[in-house]
Amino acid sequence: MTYATRLTPTLAAAALALSALWAAPSAYADTPADAARAHIEAIAAGQVDTITASYGADAVLEWVGGPLDGRYASAEAIKTTWTKFTKANGPLKADIAQMQEAANPKGATVTADVVFHGKAAIPVRYVLTYRDGKLVDEIWQIDPKLAAKGGY
Repeated sequence: MTYATRLTPTLAAAALALSALWAAPSAYADTPADAARAHIEAIAAGQVDTITASYGADAVLEWVGGPLDGRYASAEAIKTTWTKFTKANGPLKADIAQMQEAANPKGATVTADVVFHGKAAIPVRYVLTYRDGKLVDEIWQIDPKLAAKGGY
C-alpha cells in the first residue's frame, strides 16, 4: 500500500467534513462589518426578531436624538424600542456610507453613516460594538448633517 493510497480516505473524509461546514448556514456573519450591515438591513425591513437576535445578553442601546431618545439596557426595553420604531416608520431603504471596522482579539467596533428613507429621511451616525460575535453596545445618533448633505 502506498502512502497516497493510505492518505486518500483521510483526505476524502476531511473534504467531506469541510464541504458540510461550507454548505451549512452560518449563525454568524463573516465579519463584524457584515453583521452590522445585516443588522441595518433588518432595521430597514422592520424585522424586530432578527434585529434583537443579534444582541448579547447585557446589550445596551443608546438612542441619541429623535422621539426615541434614551438609554435601553435590557432585552425587553431594546425590543420594545425597535417595535415602536418599525411600527412608526414602516419599511425603509437604508443607504450605508463610510462603514469602517476596527477589531482586535477582544472585540470589534463598526461605525457607519446611514440614512434610512421612508416616510421621512432618518440620518444616523451609527456605532456598534461586538464581542464574541454578539452586539453588546449600540449608539444610534440622529445626525441632521447627514440629511443636509443629501445623505452623504
